[in-house]
Amino acid sequence: MKYVVLVNKSKGTSLGKFDLANSFMSRFMGLMFRRDLKRGLILKLPNTRSRRGSAIHMFFMRFPLDIVFIDSNKKVVDMISIEPWKTYTPIVPARYVIEMEKGTINRFNLEIGDELDFTLDCI
Repeated sequence: MKYVVLVNKSKGTSLGKFDLANSFMSRFMGLMFRRDLKRGLILKLPNTRSRRGSAIHMFFMRFPLDIVFIDSNKKVVDMISIEPWKTYTPIVPARYVIEMEKGTINRFNLEIGDELDFTLDCI
């Protein structure tokens, strides 16, 4: 699987390497059933997704995650720390959903409106 480096352009920090999920099956599986988190995951959603279509679930997850929702301009529009077996619908539609280790939002001081960047060539 290809990966990209996720950067917070607003703060000039690198959040590390992330795998990409840009097919139906890779988005469907996400991080389900994994025993640990080697790298975060960026899910690229279809352009036509509504707010409800940007929702995530934590079914069959073994560990909590931080989730960041970004729009087509790669600006953070919503964030949450979430436990296994929960669901969440963002406050606005998202183009990308970033799943990462719990605590990452606080560790990198991510905020609504931050501009993130990653290589689009592989997505």
